Amino acid sequence: PDEAGRAGSTVAPMPGKVVRLLVAAGDTVTAGQPLLTIEAMKMEHQIVSPHAGVVADVFVAAGQQLDHGQPLVKVDPT
Repeated sequence: PDEAGRAGSTVAPMPGKVVRLLVAAGDTVTAGQPLLTIEAMKMEHQIVSPHAGVVADVFVAAGQQLDHGQPLVKVDPT
């Protein structure tokens, strides 16, 4: 995805695998709320919302392999 597609999105901090999604498109979230869990380097890492808002899009699915910097979830601020 280009930089415009990344705007407002959380991105994978490292290569890994999506273990579980905790939100869906249309959900209202608060700043710091967990959005999904990834497994990387044999550890689980929570990806949290950067700000309060509404989940606009979820770009990944449970079980999906991730590349570093891959967009995960887009949260539109409220």
